[in-house]
Amino acid sequence: MRNLRYVLLATLLGTALSAQAAPVTYKLDPGHTMVLFSWNHFGFSHPVADIGISDGTLVFDDKNPAKSSVDVTMPLSNLDTHVPALDKHLKEPDFFDADKYPTITFKSTSVQPLGSKHYKVTGDLTVHGVTKPVVLNATLNNIGTHPMTGQPAIGFNATGTLKRSEFGLGAYVSKPGEPIKVSDEIQINITTEASVPKAGQ
Repeated sequence: MRNLRYVLLATLLGTALSAQAAPVTYKLDPGHTMVLFSWNHFGFSHPVADIGISDGTLVFDDKNPAKSSVDVTMPLSNLDTHVPALDKHLKEPDFFDADKYPTITFKSTSVQPLGSKHYKVTGDLTVHGVTKPVVLNATLNNIGTHPMTGQPAIGFNATGTLKRSEFGLGAYVSKPGEPIKVSDEIQINITTEASVPKAGQ
């Protein structure tokens, strides 16, 4: 009988630990997510645009981060540079061609923990109908119960770079040896919050 109790206790503990270590699925909060990109403009300034997101899912496994993933959709209708004429131009065919390609998506393919809440997130970025791998350097800001909602929540920042010409967005890129016009290299800066949806949501 004593052995049976030990077996049952070990089973219960194992089940509890497995549940605790299971990946948690969060929904990204569009109201607290900014997807910023910036570029060099003729060497004089570094304008910034925000795309934001319409939908996103983050699966995070605190015990085994390699099992984590992220899937995000960014509508170009939300593109905001704070300059209406520039917003309009960036959506035209010589840049994003938003009527033909209305969304940008990112789907992770691997997550590598680097220690001290830092992660290397590799994924497929689709822009302008072109899909290329992109690496993001992510930092876990916080994980726990959100004081406003009472729901399990998580927050990250992430940075990365890409060459826009690789996605068919090569307008005004300088040729080798020429002075910078509009830089090919784009800097990406992301901040996001995500929560476990309440039952029924």
